[in-house]
Amino acid sequence: MRGNPQRWGLIAGLLAAVFFGLSAPLISVISHEGSPLMIAALLYGGAAIALVVVRGVLGHQQEESPVQRRDLPPLLGLTVLGGMVGPICLVQGLTLLSAGSASLLLNLEAVFTLLIAVLIGCEHLSRKGLIAAVLTIGGAVLLTKGSLNGASLQGALLIGGACLAWGIDNNLSQRLSLCNPIQIALLKAIGASVPMLILALAARQSIPAWPVLLALLSIGAVGYGLSIWLDLLALRHLGAARESVVFSTAPFVGLLFSLLVLREAFTGGMVMASAAMLLGVALLLKEDHSHLHRHQALHHAHRHRHDLAGGDPHHSHNHPGDGMGPANPQRSYWHAHEHQHAPIEHEHAHVSDAHHRHDHSQEL
Repeated sequence: MRGNPQRWGLIAGLLAAVFFGLSAPLISVISHEGSPLMIAALLYGGAAIALVVVRGVLGHQQEESPVQRRDLPPLLGLTVLGGMVGPICLVQGLTLLSAGSASLLLNLEAVFTLLIAVLIGCEHLSRKGLIAAVLTIGGAVLLTKGSLNGASLQGALLIGGACLAWGIDNNLSQRLSLCNPIQIALLKAIGASVPMLILALAARQSIPAWPVLLALLSIGAVGYGLSIWLDLLALRHLGAARESVVFSTAPFVGLLFSLLVLREAFTGGMVMASAAMLLGVALLLKEDHSHLHRHQALHHAHRHRHDLAGGDPHHSHNHPGDGMGPANPQRSYWHAHEHQHAPIEHEHAHVSDAHHRHDHSQEL
């Protein structure tokens, strides 16, 4: 992507959050029209269809690094957890809760993603990033407080289970974010939808009537297919911790839809909670983490901007014998291949992406 990668990551993350946020209340409207397993299978079937279309539209415009054999274990993990366990728990939980209550509980995904990224994945959040996270998650607490009156504890636990599965999924996805995001998303969608559909049909679960079927495929295409693809781009440029803060706006979108379109009840704490969440995201948009740091030698493959003129000091390497080397040093272009990073020490704004997972113990 041209321009500031972090800004593009924020835009992609916000779009992913909007698409996913709208999906939960829409699914709740038709969650009783089929079994959770069949509905989850059709949602990811719609996601697969949408991603095939996107891949066809993009064509070879964005050369990316393909999935390798070493990527298969985390890909299997995110497919099972994020593509099967999470959606099944969500759909079952939606049958026991109102759309607004379920949307609010989806804030737990941000909490789980952030905790796993910082405590286990050793990602870094600056003070401003931490304040943004506290504001956003604090808004989630305000929204959720008192919203489960009369709701089923089982439904809340199911939504919590879905969020935990997606929190692990997000961190696994971040580790694969240097691979082709369309390929990752499509493999996840097909790998989740086909087994679930086979299991549902084997259990003699009926396919919903065609209006519901088309609705589920459409919701899955946008709320899961496009959202997963955009979220992978956000994970690539932001890291899992920051992505979780941006994506935590999804429940707010779902709540707004539930209030304005589904006409669900409005509670007193929603205005303050919404303000806190929006302030948190705005603060994250203004974050500019920069300090002197040293990169160790690193060998990997991913899409990058080649610029011998010095526009990107991480990727100013030569390409001997491929016709794209130093013959035209002023030419900049995007491509993907295996490459070696030499050790380098410099200062610039960065986040916890694949190139900047270094220690920050002296900063917080």
